[in-house]
Amino acid sequence: MPYFVEMIVSSSQGPELWEGKLEAKPDLQDLDDEFRENNIEILTRFYLAFQSVHKYIVDLNRYLDDLNEGIYIQQTIETVLLNEDGKQLLCEALYLYGVMLLVIDQKIEGEVRERMLVSYYRYSAARSADSNMDDICKLLRSTGYSSQPGAKRPANYPESYFSRVPINETFISMVIGRLRSDDIYNQVSAYPLPEHRSVALAPQAAMLYVALYFDASILHTQQAKMREIVDKYFPDNWVISIYMGMCVNLAEAWEPYKAAKMALNYTLDLSNVKEQAGRCAAVRERVHTQVQQFLKEGCLREEMVLDNIPKLLNCLRDCNVAIRWMMLHTADSAYDPSNKRLRQIKDQVQTDSKYNPKILFQLLLDIAQFEFILKEMFKQMLSEKQTKWESYKTEGSERMTELADVFSGVKPLTRVEKNENLQAWFREIAKQIMSLNYDDSTAAGRKTVQLIQALEEVQEFHQLESNLQICQFLADTRKFLHQMIRTINIKEEVLITMQIVGDLSYAWQLIDSFTSIMQESIRANPSMVTKLRATFLKLASALDMPLLRINQANSPDLLSVSQYYSGELVSYVRKVLQIIPESMFTSLLKIIKLQTHDIIEVPTRLDKDKLRDYAQLVPRYEVAKLTHAISIFTEGILMMKTTLVGIIKVDPKQLLEDGIRKELVKRVALALHRGLIFNPRAKPSELMPKLKDMAATMDGFHRSFEYIQDYVNIYGLKIWQEEVSRIINYNVEQECNNFLRTKIQDWQSMYQSTHIPIPTFAPVDESATFIGRLCREILRITDPKSACYIDPLNTWYDLRTHQEVSNSRLFSEIQDTLGTFGLNGLDRLLCFMIVKELQNFLSMFQKTVLRDKGVHDALKSLTNAVNPLKGIVANCVKVYSTAVTKTQRIWPAYLDAIMKVGQMQILRRQIANELNYSCRFDSKHLAAALENLNEAILADIEAHYQDPSLPYPKEDNTLLYEITAYLEAAGIHTPLNKIYITTKRLPYFPIVNFLFLISQLPKLQYSKSLGMVCRKPADPIDWPPLVLGLLTLLKQFHSRYTEQFLALIGQFVRSMMEQCTRYSCCLARAKQCGSLPAFGLQLPSSLTLSQAW
Repeated sequence: MPYFVEMIVSSSQGPELWEGKLEAKPDLQDLDDEFRENNIEILTRFYLAFQSVHKYIVDLNRYLDDLNEGIYIQQTIETVLLNEDGKQLLCEALYLYGVMLLVIDQKIEGEVRERMLVSYYRYSAARSADSNMDDICKLLRSTGYSSQPGAKRPANYPESYFSRVPINETFISMVIGRLRSDDIYNQVSAYPLPEHRSVALAPQAAMLYVALYFDASILHTQQAKMREIVDKYFPDNWVISIYMGMCVNLAEAWEPYKAAKMALNYTLDLSNVKEQAGRCAAVRERVHTQVQQFLKEGCLREEMVLDNIPKLLNCLRDCNVAIRWMMLHTADSAYDPSNKRLRQIKDQVQTDSKYNPKILFQLLLDIAQFEFILKEMFKQMLSEKQTKWESYKTEGSERMTELADVFSGVKPLTRVEKNENLQAWFREIAKQIMSLNYDDSTAAGRKTVQLIQALEEVQEFHQLESNLQICQFLADTRKFLHQMIRTINIKEEVLITMQIVGDLSYAWQLIDSFTSIMQESIRANPSMVTKLRATFLKLASALDMPLLRINQANSPDLLSVSQYYSGELVSYVRKVLQIIPESMFTSLLKIIKLQTHDIIEVPTRLDKDKLRDYAQLVPRYEVAKLTHAISIFTEGILMMKTTLVGIIKVDPKQLLEDGIRKELVKRVALALHRGLIFNPRAKPSELMPKLKDMAATMDGFHRSFEYIQDYVNIYGLKIWQEEVSRIINYNVEQECNNFLRTKIQDWQSMYQSTHIPIPTFAPVDESATFIGRLCREILRITDPKSACYIDPLNTWYDLRTHQEVSNSRLFSEIQDTLGTFGLNGLDRLLCFMIVKELQNFLSMFQKTVLRDKGVHDALKSLTNAVNPLKGIVANCVKVYSTAVTKTQRIWPAYLDAIMKVGQMQILRRQIANELNYSCRFDSKHLAAALENLNEAILADIEAHYQDPSLPYPKEDNTLLYEITAYLEAAGIHTPLNKIYITTKRLPYFPIVNFLFLISQLPKLQYSKSLGMVCRKPADPIDWPPLVLGLLTLLKQFHSRYTEQFLALIGQFVRSMMEQCTRYSCCLARAKQCGSLPAFGLQLPSSLTLSQAW
């Protein structure tokens, strides 16, 4: 493989030379073809991604050229940059191109990119001939950059990388100028305080950081501009997030640039670092206390919120700014541990800011909860705003009308005299209130304030305080008017400000450093999940950044991009909450141990005297306590309501079930991997003891999982069967990949899952998985070279010691351990092994039999001697022994192949017997239905061949394929009748097999009780595998080969009988004559008559 990789890498330097080397070696050519078949799809996907980046910058350059050439009437770069949206889009266009290049270089090493491009070019020559492959290679060739820790930064990086495709210099200069001078996103209004200015401009600062690499002369020499940039954007921060949590430390990034480094010196001065860290710590402590006060039960009422909007928003700003500064400037990924100055700055920050990740995380939890409550309240108030405003207006107007009626004398009220002036005045006030217009909120607000003042004045001037009922009417009306003012001030701008201030996109990657803290909190208090829900929703706000422009453009990619980011976030949610299933399984393991080893199973009938012995109160109490702990964890995750994360709905019940499945898969897969590792030198074999131990382990998992299903409200047995079958089928699939030219990759596998992944483990021997190790261990102990199979007993015995090696109980034990899925998978793997052996056999037959002149001549001579097959071979002993002698060098390899195939066929027969037995026992109705359906289909097919007008399953009908899978799983099939490979006509094939058979007969002897057995243990051979191997081999060819083979055996028997008869007659005559004449019949020592017989 390394040689092959070397050729792939170097093929661009001398393609003809390397292609010639490939074609000269068939093995390398096969490897090349296999590599292409397995990887062309993923190579194409990567190439299309690279091509898209190149197309992006080509299209941008074309657009800029069109602008300069006047294609767009009355539009130039200058006019576009004057437009509010235009300047944003042009700045983003340059910025996103730089980000794409940086992300590609960070995520895909340069050498890997080059190999992928060369491979794609070689394998897709037809498609790449018309493409701009050279330009793409020029843009994305290796930069020398490595993301590995401690790797040195290449010289002139990344400016030389960014300059590979030239971009209009005027455009770059104008974009940088606009970013330096303007607030292009108008975010300063959301951060009115001057100390928050750098946070308000943070998105713009990230864009400017990337754009400066397109004109590195500013970084190198233009000190005034760099001083201006640092003073505006980086006076109090030096770690920035450039895109979705990609953090950059300016102290390290601008180290090679003289002007940038000098401008940043003040920011990085330790006194300034200390000041900023101390200020951040003070703000954090102050706002944390405020947030905790706000979160107290009953504090955030509607009236309180409406009266204190500025105060609440200021608290949100201060808190989010403090969290942002702290998370960015204490992030491990932002500091190179080998850089002494950076280490010193980091230590200073952590000391002066009193950094404690748990306290910071608690603040993040609280502010997320605070934001969530406020947003939900404002959304509800906005939706009810007009309804409530109209309701308050009506209530206020009705109060004034009622009060007017009081002074009219129509509705007598205690001690209230008739007053026509007040009556008219209150009626006018009622009309004024009703005339307030919701749509003109400014005028309505002003008028409402005047009405409130008028009501206060009328109460004072007309001495109405003495009448409590009138005072109450006036107070109620003023209250309704105040509510109208509050309600009219509920504006969407508040929600927008909260969205801007609460942005957490900078922590898209940094949040992972808090995962362990989150999980510890959940383990200690499962109800913590409710607060985490708000944090996850806050993190989901980061999705707005990459989706905004895609949505505005009505791009069809909106769904796929949303799906990707939402999926990433949901995966993180799953990762955090996986601690709940992990904790549950920790308790479950203890339950398994107690149920397997400590608690004795209570029999169906029990003497009352023994009741105390079976009670076992202490272990049963422990099981109950552990079960209660499991139910508490379940209750914790179910407290998180169904939540929409991005565009994916997260159902806590489904999340819990997936988490349980994931943990079950992880633990069962690990148990199978560790439990089924065998020592090939062990005497006796470890197979049966390890299978018994594994069966006990699996039974413990099964019983305990079934036990807790009611406490966590899941279908335990269903989940168990689905996941165990998936584990086994996946491992069988991966093991079978070794025998396939086109491999099934993980992302193509129907058994592998993103959310519930089946873990893979490093191979411990030639097998890729535990199922391969199990299969190879069975093949090792039943190897015909060391063991003899006795068919009537279904048992293998050691050739030397005659001790039993294995029997049919082996597969019952596998059934107990791995279930039907395991046996079926083992059977499938044996099928692949048989196919591989048969393919190797045919390859060997072509090389050693048909291409060997000596062997070819011997076969031709024998063919002439035995024709016609119905006749008798003259001087047969000499003819046969001569042919055997001339071909004897090919028989060892021939024997190995035949015996291996026969051995595996015996194993397949035994597996089929076990599967069929268990199916009849456990699912007798299924077994009967399958047998009847199978017989009916075979009868219909047979009828079709007798009368073609009768129906037959069409090619697109999957009935035969599907029923075959069921039949094999139920053991209703005959392995010896299976066609494993497609074959072509082979000359001399029947006679070669005949010669092989008679060449092996001298190694065997007949035992009346055991049948044919090996004559000498030193020269091992086993008759049942030999016969079944030959039968399987012949079954792969046309039936006439089998007929010819049987005819040759019949001729051999007749010829030997004839010669034996003649020899006996000659001996009898010689005795009568008293002498023994020479008849010219000599038997070679290698083939006596008795042996041949």
